[in-house]
Amino acid sequence: MTENPDDILTRLPARLKEARRAKGLSLEAVANLSGVSRSMVSQIERGESSPTISTLWNLTRALQVDFAGLLEDADNSDQIEVLRNSEVPSIDNMGEKCRIRILSPPEEAGGHEVYDIQFDQHGALASQPHTRGAQEQLTVLEGSVRVTSGAATMDLSQGDTARYAADVPHAIMASDGPARVFLIVKNA
Repeated sequence: MTENPDDILTRLPARLKEARRAKGLSLEAVANLSGVSRSMVSQIERGESSPTISTLWNLTRALQVDFAGLLEDADNSDQIEVLRNSEVPSIDNMGEKCRIRILSPPEEAGGHEVYDIQFDQHGALASQPHTRGAQEQLTVLEGSVRVTSGAATMDLSQGDTARYAADVPHAIMASDGPARVFLIVKNA
């Protein structure tokens, strides 16, 4: 069955915007990567302008998405989104002697965040209070850590899980050497 070109043009803006957000890129970043102006990218995403094949090609290359895949009318429920180890975003400049890998998708920031944190010996991550009612759940994957939440302190070993308030000053510190934790932050 032949597809109506109007259907493709209706789906294209949303698909491009989805692809950009899935990569965690701003309009400016896509413009820099593709050579397409920021205003044109914005107009295309809003459905106010139809891209030329050349422009669409540049955008799909910048977003690292399949040109044909943007136009298909596929059901996303039978797909698995994979983020390879080398593609997982990380933060190396927060805390002391720790590396934070961000496992949750960018659109979850400020809501439900998931992290894999590796501490070197004497590594620590001290945090200011998050939003009122925020909670953290931490599971120790390797080593041992000390968790502080407000005035409370608890020592945890491999396999232990702690749940604590994150709307007060709180910290995680490696106890007796390197450690690794899985952290879930849930903002209220």
